[in-house]
Amino acid sequence: MRLYGVRLSVLDQSPVSEGTSPSEALRNSIDLAVLADQLGFYRYWVAEHHGMAGLAGSSPEILIGHIAENTDRIRVGSGGVMLSHYSSLKVAENFQVLEALHPNRIDMGLGRAPGSDARTAYALQSNGNASGSENYLNSVLEIRQLLRGSNIASGPLAGIEALPRTESTPEMWLLASSEGSASVAAHCGLPLSWAHFINGDGAGTCNLYREHYSPSDEHPLPEVSVGVSVLCADTEDEAHQMLQSLERWRSDGLRGPIPKTSPDGHLSNKLRLVNPSRPMVVGTPDQVRQGLEDIANAYGSEELLLVSICYDHSKRLKSYRLIAEAFQN
Repeated sequence: MRLYGVRLSVLDQSPVSEGTSPSEALRNSIDLAVLADQLGFYRYWVAEHHGMAGLAGSSPEILIGHIAENTDRIRVGSGGVMLSHYSSLKVAENFQVLEALHPNRIDMGLGRAPGSDARTAYALQSNGNASGSENYLNSVLEIRQLLRGSNIASGPLAGIEALPRTESTPEMWLLASSEGSASVAAHCGLPLSWAHFINGDGAGTCNLYREHYSPSDEHPLPEVSVGVSVLCADTEDEAHQMLQSLERWRSDGLRGPIPKTSPDGHLSNKLRLVNPSRPMVVGTPDQVRQGLEDIANAYGSEELLLVSICYDHSKRLKSYRLIAEAFQN
C-alpha cells in the first residue's frame, strides 16, 4: 500500500489491555497481522519489550514465525531485536531459520536500546554472552558478515557459520531515535527506521544519515522509514476517546496493562499534556491521511510504520482499516 509513493506498514507492540491476558494480546497481534496482510500493508514488525505488563512481545523472533505462518504476502520482521542482550551468532541464526521457513519475507530490525528497565536488562545480559550496547557497531557488522556467509577473521566468531544457510537472506534495518544509532546505519550502509513516536525531532538526523551514507552491496542507496503513533476513528471525538487509554497509561509511567477509558470519554487537561515530545496523529480518516502525508514529506521518507495502542482491540483493528480505506480512495 502506498501514499504518493510512500509505503504503509505496521509496527505492533502487542498491547495487553486491562482485564485481558498476555495470551490474548499475542493472539490479537496475529489477528491484526492477518488484517494488515488483507488490507495491503507492506510489512508487519513486532517489538521487543521486557518487564512491562502492558506489552506482551518479549520474543519477537517467535512471534514473527507465527505471524508469517498465518499470513500470505506481507513482509514480517522485528522492530526490533534489542541487540545488546544477545550474541551476534544467535541473532543471525534465529533469523536464518525464519528466512528458511519464509524466504524473501523476513526483516531483521535491530535496536540499541534495552527495551526494559536497567535491572531487567542486567538479568538478560548476566550470562556474559550479550554484545552490550557499547559494542553495537561491531555486533551489527558481525551479523551482516554472518548473513553474507563471509569469513570473520578474528575473535570468537572466527571460522564460524550462521546456520542454516539459505538462498535468500533477511533484510537488515537499524532502528534509531538518536543521532548515534542513525550514524551507525549510515556507516554500515543499512536502511534506517526512525522512531518518530519516541523522538519527533528526527528529520534533521535523517537528512544527516543520507548525507553521510556509505553504500553497501545490499543497499546502494539510503532508505528511511518512520514509525508514527496513530489512532483513527469515524469521528474526532471517538479518536480522542481512544487516545485516552494510552495517555492514562503514559501518565502512570507505563505501569500495568492498558487501562480503560473513563466513562465521560474526555481527556483531562493534565492527560493532554503528557509526553508532548511524543507526537501522534489522531483523528478522522481525512485528518490522519493529512497528518501522515505531512510527516512523510517532512522526513522525505520512503515508508511509514504505523503503531497504535488503545484499550479496545476491535477499535484498533478498525483504525487500521479506516487508514487503509482513506489511502485507497
